[in-house]
Amino acid sequence: MLINHYGYDIEIDLNLQKNLISKAISLCGEKFKKVLVLPPDITRLHSGAGEITKILYDMIGKDNTFHIMPTIGTHEPLNDEHIKIMYPEIPKELFLVHDWRNDTKEIGIVPSDLIKKLSEGRLDYDIPIQVNKILLEGDYDLIISVGQVVPHENTGMANYNKNIFIGIGGEKTINRSHFLAAVYGMERIMGRIDTPLREVFYYAEQNFLKNIKILYIMVVKGRDNNGKLVTRGLFIGYDKETFETAGRFCQKINITRVEKPLKKVVVYLDPVEYQSHWLGNKSIYRTRMAIADGGELIVIAPGLRMYGEDSEIDRLIRKYGYHGTDEILHEVSENQELRDNLVSAAHLIHGSSEGRFKITYAPGHLSKEETENVGYNWADVNELMDQYRLTKLKDGYNDDFYYISNPALGLWMTG
Repeated sequence: MLINHYGYDIEIDLNLQKNLISKAISLCGEKFKKVLVLPPDITRLHSGAGEITKILYDMIGKDNTFHIMPTIGTHEPLNDEHIKIMYPEIPKELFLVHDWRNDTKEIGIVPSDLIKKLSEGRLDYDIPIQVNKILLEGDYDLIISVGQVVPHENTGMANYNKNIFIGIGGEKTINRSHFLAAVYGMERIMGRIDTPLREVFYYAEQNFLKNIKILYIMVVKGRDNNGKLVTRGLFIGYDKETFETAGRFCQKINITRVEKPLKKVVVYLDPVEYQSHWLGNKSIYRTRMAIADGGELIVIAPGLRMYGEDSEIDRLIRKYGYHGTDEILHEVSENQELRDNLVSAAHLIHGSSEGRFKITYAPGHLSKEETENVGYNWADVNELMDQYRLTKLKDGYNDDFYYISNPALGLWMTG
């Protein structure tokens, strides 16, 4: 671990971030002529990764070959407007696009006996590990992964080597790894550091990436007393210890525990970050352990216009819908197209309340028929915007409901 700077009441502003990152780069002890940065896309707008990438560009990018490949996984590529919003003042020609279906190379296979053990006997397939070819063939002196550690539905905590194996991963890796998480159960995963999928990535890292050195810059964000989102921790290093230290701090900062199950939760999805159910369903994942049986989740999503970020995933979501684990596992057994797209099946499992609470979506660009066809209740987005007057709400308890302004920033549970 090179840098380990964090505290419950501190704010690591941009000047301090620059100083800490500069110190970390100097500790690497080499001169770098060709650099690859792997930051998130617009769906992690509030992660602070845009600012950190700009720091890196100013520090080592202007005098060297410098490339940026956003770790989009299955998401849509960044468009010019997204780059302007998240990465201002960085030339757009420096950005490379990851294609998870066509641009990867297999570097090894995680054996089926390990997957069987991790899935408690539910699965017996292996997981081929595929990463973007540029990681192997780009001849970079320095590779830097940038992002936020925050609770996550597949790996328990986002970031670290997930940025590699999912963010610039390939079709087989993403399909089979997501399905492993789904059948294991996300409520046993979210907010934890040690999870089945993380064990898969540790195995892959130790066995297939040991000759590729990746520097991880990870932040933990939290809200100050005025509700402003600030950086509470900055962790920089090459190793598992760096991530685990960040993860333990994240558990203290980003997991909110409510005294008793919530009967009504209202979630807002920023239209810049959330344009698909693939991303917007974080509203379901991150709140499900706090919602009462028979309760209701209301999602106000003015930017929502599609189900999947990938056209084939979008088609499958529309066809099969969010109808619970048992139904989706049956459909997987009966339909080859789902077996070929297990990441879609995993998403469909994650997106159901299993009949335990009501889910009402108010999407900006999806019709009542489209919404109800996939298994959700529909509401008019303009009516709910007027009813709830979001600009006047505070995160947390508001009269007879609980409000969350961005579900991606944490995890809510009882206890």
